[in-house]
Amino acid sequence: MIDMTAACVGTAELLGQVNDDQLAAATPCGSMDLGAVIAHIGGLSLAFEAAARKEFGELTDTAPEMGDGPDADWRTSYPGHLARLAEAWREPAAWEGMSRAGGVDFPADVGGLIALTEVVVHGWDVAVAAGLPYDVPDKMLTAVRDHVASFSGGEPIEGLFGAAVPVPDDAPLMDRVVALTGRDPAWTS
Repeated sequence: MIDMTAACVGTAELLGQVNDDQLAAATPCGSMDLGAVIAHIGGLSLAFEAAARKEFGELTDTAPEMGDGPDADWRTSYPGHLARLAEAWREPAAWEGMSRAGGVDFPADVGGLIALTEVVVHGWDVAVAAGLPYDVPDKMLTAVRDHVASFSGGEPIEGLFGAAVPVPDDAPLMDRVVALTGRDPAWTS
């Protein structure tokens, strides 16, 4: 069980610093602009909160939709979504048994790591696209690195990650994490 509160708070704080004129900015997340990444964060927060609570239905049974931009009230609603996501995964029962998100069933402990990975990596996407500092505790980064490394041998994974980007073994932990997901740690817009 991992308390992902710090990651959710950090990503929520980033969202509060994004200006409307930055929403069309390019991101290291493929063809998604900053507004689309923020919309994705809002949606995944709801889906993985429901997955933690084992409240299966539309939020957990459908693939995520990549909209053009965030909801009109995203500045107030998305931080709340992230807070509830963290709260839901603080419950031991969230990490037990099976769960589901995006229409895919998985062991609940894997779902928790997926949720943490999504929050951390897309938080980084927001930070670099908007030119903002981003700090995630090493304990969480280590969990994300180990999770991604457990199923990614460096090859691209369709719909998830590009091919791993080579980085030195002594690169900062955040750089090693995002490199595993196919993002260039030196990316700039």
